[in-house]
Amino acid sequence: MTKVKVTQVRSLIGRPERQHKIMASLGLGRIGKSREHTLTPQIQGMIEKVSHLVKVENL
Repeated sequence: MTKVKVTQVRSLIGRPERQHKIMASLGLGRIGKSREHTLTPQIQGMIEKVSHLVKVENL
């Protein structure tokens, strides 16, 4: 499986509760925080829903 590094680059202020929950499930919560994930279909779907808030890098 492919590994990806997901970094939060934009604030959650004023965003819908659903996006807050997705970011929390990705392990993010503040600008600059990063997490590594195995790229499964579930993780890919979450990243697509908040793609405007995060930066994704392949490892």
